[in-house]
Amino acid sequence: MKKIIINLGIITLLCVTFLVGCMLKTEDDQDIATEELSKADSYITVGFSQLGAESDWRSANTDSMLGTFTEQEGYYLVYKNGQQKQANQITAIRMFIQQEVDYIVLAPATEDGWDSVLGEAKDAGIPVILVDRRVNTSDKTLYSCWVGSDFELESKKITAWIKAYTEKKGIDPKDLHIVNIQGSLGSTAQLGRSRGLKNAARENGWDLMAEVSGDFTEAKGQEVMDALLKRFDNINLVYCENDNEAIGAIKAIENSGRKVGSDIASGEIMVVSFDGVNETALEYAREGKISCIAECNPLHGPRVEALIEMLGRGENPLKYNYVDEKIFSSLSVVESVTVDENVYEIERP
Repeated sequence: MKKIIINLGIITLLCVTFLVGCMLKTEDDQDIATEELSKADSYITVGFSQLGAESDWRSANTDSMLGTFTEQEGYYLVYKNGQQKQANQITAIRMFIQQEVDYIVLAPATEDGWDSVLGEAKDAGIPVILVDRRVNTSDKTLYSCWVGSDFELESKKITAWIKAYTEKKGIDPKDLHIVNIQGSLGSTAQLGRSRGLKNAARENGWDLMAEVSGDFTEAKGQEVMDALLKRFDNINLVYCENDNEAIGAIKAIENSGRKVGSDIASGEIMVVSFDGVNETALEYAREGKISCIAECNPLHGPRVEALIEMLGRGENPLKYNYVDEKIFSSLSVVESVTVDENVYEIERP
């Protein structure tokens, strides 16, 4: 009995110690939270929901935002990586609303399914700025403005280059056999770039043989290209909707024993791409492994900051804010392209 009493005493002592420790930890955590909240109150607070980190473009876009909204510049940034899942982003936005941030910046994973949570942000009086991709909603008041690229214009530039190049090389349009390694299906970039290629193929009589998503990643791009090479034996142009997919596609082509390059008439497979951020892709463009790249500018941080400053002054910025972008090729065959009556000079990568 005495042994049991001693053991019970020890257990009681341990329980008391644990409870006191928990109380102290809770008080410490509350102090930290209060300190952080007080600290944030002295800054402009921005909640940034990034869709993920699927590509070098996305990483550069995130770095631009993190480098812009710093405490030194008067901002307190709450950053959440959605890991390519819309549900994660919706949770993040609701957390931003609970935290009563001043602004929400959203790079949406897909276009659909945002009405409810953006409605909650609107009811809370928090302006929402979209970056890169858009949302599909009939109520345009759910977000203040958008900043990003004209993805269909990017496609028009690169397809205009393909048309000019093949015409100068005497390649018959019907002899152009194209596969499209698409981006993440349903994203604004994928929709614009795929639509641009479809329209160009129809208008020019090109053979668009297949469209398969590579999810904007190198690994999936290689996997998809490997399958396409087994499916078709006459591919001579690969339209990759970002640089990471292009790098993967080139690996698959070279592993198959085929040669990547611009000499379609001699059996090479031409690769074109978008972004112009990945250094390997730019080196491939200089070497001619990637024949043409339509730039997609990821440096949205300063542009978003300018929009926040306008909103802070009570001004109404333009609803849609496009960034200026270039087109690159190391091939001198085409010096410029004309799209919608605008001339774009081809620059060296």
